[in-house]
Amino acid sequence: MIANLMMYERPELQGAHARFWDLIRSALADNGIAAPETLSQDADTNSVWTDPKMVLSQTCGMPYRLWLHGKVQLIGTPDYALQECPAGYYRSAFVVHADDSREDLRAYKDAIFSYNQVHSQSGYAAAFWHVKALGFWFEKTFHSQGHVASAKAVAEGHADIAALDAQTWRNVERYEPVAARLRVLEWTTPTPGLPLITALAQDKDAIFDAVAQAIVALKNSDRALLDFKCIERIPADAYLAVRNPDEKIP
Repeated sequence: MIANLMMYERPELQGAHARFWDLIRSALADNGIAAPETLSQDADTNSVWTDPKMVLSQTCGMPYRLWLHGKVQLIGTPDYALQECPAGYYRSAFVVHADDSREDLRAYKDAIFSYNQVHSQSGYAAAFWHVKALGFWFEKTFHSQGHVASAKAVAEGHADIAALDAQTWRNVERYEPVAARLRVLEWTTPTPGLPLITALAQDKDAIFDAVAQAIVALKNSDRALLDFKCIERIPADAYLAVRNPDEKIP
């Protein structure tokens, strides 16, 4: 068995995630569902998502569309109550250096775009279609391998612009000193947020109920750290309807 909640993990949230998992695990046990004692927060994402004994994990919409659909079950989507987003949805912030005077995204046509992964909905796909609507895509890119790393790349001058999902940007503003050197240029259109998934053999409805129960049981301090408001049922079709970039995906 394996479970993790690593998509928004960072040192300041380790304790809150562990306590949240304890509540989920207790609720699962009440329904006769076995679960690992601790979260595997450092495990390889793909190995967790494809593990036939996965109890719970959180993935991104683009990997779900590309290779997880039909191989895992959607449990539900946490709602982080993000500004100007429907419940369970998120959007991406185009962040640039605070000292960069350019105010129009078109002015960044020849800029260096930092992205976390080419298979990231918020860090790549959402940005791709937003920029493509303006008639271009960035020819110069910097592969940072992580949202926070993308923010740091812009702050430190290794890149000019990056797309960070709204919850990550919220945490960057809270915990990363580089936030003071960044500003939001504009936002993408909201899409379904990062869903919770489980293996095909699991009881997804019972796990949904356990997560919902755990969110209610969270201490206010942990709820404030994790920003969990509730869990929403967003259908698979809503994720599959989001477009992938029209270029070859490695």
